[in-house]
Amino acid sequence: MAGQPPGGFVARNDKRDKDRPGDETALMLTVARRYHLDDESKVSIAKELGISRFQVARLLQEARRSGLVRIEVGSPGHIDEDLSARVASQLGLDRVVVVEAHPTSDQATFDLLGAALAAELERVVTENTRVGIAWSRASPAMARALRRMPPCTVVQLSGAIYPPDGLPGSVEVTRDVASAIRGRAHILYSPLVVPDIETAEGLRRQPEIAATLSMADQLDVAVLSVGAWRRGESAVHDLLNDRELAELQPLGIRGEVSGRLFDAEGNVVPTTLDQRVIGASLDQLRAAPMIITTACGTHRRDATLSVVRAGLSQTLIIDSELATALLD
Repeated sequence: MAGQPPGGFVARNDKRDKDRPGDETALMLTVARRYHLDDESKVSIAKELGISRFQVARLLQEARRSGLVRIEVGSPGHIDEDLSARVASQLGLDRVVVVEAHPTSDQATFDLLGAALAAELERVVTENTRVGIAWSRASPAMARALRRMPPCTVVQLSGAIYPPDGLPGSVEVTRDVASAIRGRAHILYSPLVVPDIETAEGLRRQPEIAATLSMADQLDVAVLSVGAWRRGESAVHDLLNDRELAELQPLGIRGEVSGRLFDAEGNVVPTTLDQRVIGASLDQLRAAPMIITTACGTHRRDATLSVVRAGLSQTLIIDSELATALLD
């Protein structure tokens, strides 16, 4: 809630809250502020105010009982329906799901997004649907959380990604999703980015790779992820050398999806990198009747706007911090 102090503590002033000597309401308010907001101990408060710590404890208990103090515990993973509707209206999207962020862990927030993504897939996918999946930090949790999705075809949308920190890569996630729903996995046995255009063209002609890429022609659902064009936040940024990054730097790249780059207005940024990426094309992704896109963190604000403007999101699943940034 806007203006609420950290930790959900609310100290409410009303007409009784006058700092008059002997006024117990004012004393309760003073004790509550020091204990909950200033993180002072009961012993320290008692010493400063010249009362016993038992009196401090009683005043804190009475402050809560009377409603002068309210303590609200956050619920990471909770869906904020109001914030979801506001972001959907602001961005002109069919559906937005805003998940309350974890207060201390970025990966925990990604895991919460993954659980929300699994619930969304279970809501919309029917038997024999063809689902394309691009890797993200939320996708391993999505694969773990799937319980009630009917059997369908699962297509890996971009070449293999091997993330740090022990997370499953894109090949493993595709297989895990197919296994969870007793479906069939179509794997891209190729790196996401290869050194030159000739190598990329040769790989695309390989029968297994060509077959998987052709599966993206008839997607029913595409599951995508927003990448920000910065180190550690993009599927392809860290795969490029310093010279390649320097060449791309002046082009105004703001967002990235599966190696496809966009400027602030959602226009494709034409580069030779696009020809070196092994994965579904933009035309294939945009042709999917349903596109579900995840994004996380305030630093992905501009990238998310870029990807939405590029027409690569109909359902957007984001955390509460990014949602607030998008509304600013």
